[in-house]
Amino acid sequence: MADLAAIVADLADEIADLRALLDDLSSDDWSRPTPAEGWTIRDQVSHLAYFNDRAVDALTAPEAFRAHVEAVFAAPGEHELDDVVAGRSTTPMELLDRWSASCGQLLEVVPALDRPARVPWYGPEMGVASLVTARLMETWAHGQDVADAVGVVRIPTDRLRHVCHLGLRARPFSYANRSRSLPPVAVRLELVGPDGTVWPMGDPQAVDVVTGSALGFALVVTQRRHRDDTDLRAHGPAADEWLSLAQAFAGPPGPGRRPQP
Repeated sequence: MADLAAIVADLADEIADLRALLDDLSSDDWSRPTPAEGWTIRDQVSHLAYFNDRAVDALTAPEAFRAHVEAVFAAPGEHELDDVVAGRSTTPMELLDRWSASCGQLLEVVPALDRPARVPWYGPEMGVASLVTARLMETWAHGQDVADAVGVVRIPTDRLRHVCHLGLRARPFSYANRSRSLPPVAVRLELVGPDGTVWPMGDPQAVDVVTGSALGFALVVTQRRHRDDTDLRAHGPAADEWLSLAQAFAGPPGPGRRPQP
């Protein structure tokens, strides 16, 4: 429970950082395009609100949520814009309030749970702590899109550790999601945190390793930067292949970002 409480606290801090960024936006800023093709800042926030609500559903009404996921997978085209359509018909302040309410409900629901063994989601089922970590990752990643859209350089925090751990754990999913076989070779991480300390993750005996900054790895596994635009280095063929596929989020394989010219 202590670990879950710490993750919830970090999620609350990540939400607060994004809220501070959003509070500084003008009404016109909400229509700014973001690096995600076709998405504005408004769409990014609407997406976060929608999936916060779905996370609450998964935690509190899992059977109904499973039925929702089945409907989405049965007719994906009909649900393609579910996460953004509502946000496109509201004012920025209304959308901000909706997102804040979704955050508040999620932060309230999780500590009150009896912690079910597994929680359904759009990808593999996961534990409660993993679901909260995924919401932190999404908040950070879509917050990066907002920051990029308005030219703000965010200060990295130790909360990146959650994103990096999730990215490593999602390595098998990155392959399965592309109908590819996971190589029978472990990959470990040797990442430098914001304070300059090294964060070793994964099997310490693994020969294949990814090195570089925690920020660079987080940006790559959330597909917010192309690997060539970071300081990451892959040592070994398994590490190199994975960095081209890495995906920390559920859903179809993303197109990733093109290298900067």
